[in-house]
Amino acid sequence: MAVSQRRSKRKISGSIYKGFRKKRQNELGGDPSFTQLEPRKIRAERVMGGNVKLSMLCANTANLYDSKAKAYKQAKIKTIAGNPANVNFVRRNIMTRGAIIDTEFGKARVTSRPGQHGVVNAVLI
Repeated sequence: MAVSQRRSKRKISGSIYKGFRKKRQNELGGDPSFTQLEPRKIRAERVMGGNVKLSMLCANTANLYDSKAKAYKQAKIKTIAGNPANVNFVRRNIMTRGAIIDTEFGKARVTSRPGQHGVVNAVLI
């Protein structure tokens, strides 16, 4: 069944809007990708306009920015240390934007949206 992102069927008062059309393609949504800590796996999805969106399903490396050296490094991710989005994501090793990851160079905060951008970018803390 299609995931829809259209307005609610109910008004603020609790009454129901009168239905006047079916679902439209521009209102379609998708399932969350829940990027996990495993060897890299990417899913390509066709989106509006025939474009392709990359969803990262699994990742074990990150593009790490070191603000002192002003340089980027490719770093292996050891574990997920914290996640402000959901406490249970730490237990399940799920990366989202804002997650604290433990890398070989130290702890870092994820700055990209892996499920939307298809890449894990992070900044050393």
